[in-house]
Amino acid sequence: MDLLYKPWPWYIAGLSIGLTVPLLLWLGNKWLGISSTLRHICAACVPAKISLFAYNWKKEIWSLFFAGGLLIGGILGGWVFANPNPVAISADTVNYFTSFGINQQIGLMPKEIFSWQDLFSLKGFLIMVVGGFLVGFGTRYAQGCTSGHGILGLSALQWPSLVATLSFFIGGILFSHFVLPLILSL
Repeated sequence: MDLLYKPWPWYIAGLSIGLTVPLLLWLGNKWLGISSTLRHICAACVPAKISLFAYNWKKEIWSLFFAGGLLIGGILGGWVFANPNPVAISADTVNYFTSFGINQQIGLMPKEIFSWQDLFSLKGFLIMVVGGFLVGFGTRYAQGCTSGHGILGLSALQWPSLVATLSFFIGGILFSHFVLPLILSL
């Protein structure tokens, strides 16, 4: 039972995810992708004649069940089998955020940034609303999310996924070094 309460090592979790992709391809020619699931939900629920949603979404219904399983697994892992220990964050990261007045008391989501009260501040609006829009826009523009390109696209040896994955990493590095400090200092 202890296996369910402790985080798995990266090499076990990564291997499990990495083997799921070729297994789905081999067993049923299914492409593992989560960002496309939102498109399937919209196609099922939006009766409008929008060309993006005009396709046979029922052929991809398995992905809706897969996304539902991820949601249930996240709930089980986050609440039922929650690790009582705080998230292990490096001392350098804690010092970096502390220099901006952000305490890492609640783990990966500091309350000084991710709270309903801060949503209406300039910092909170930039991080949660503008950042959320940019992530959604980038996912649609790149025709997939970071994990979709990085796991599925690279395992299928797709050149566009290599370019997208490299772009995600370069953009993340540049943003975290140049833009994030400006936002956090607001």
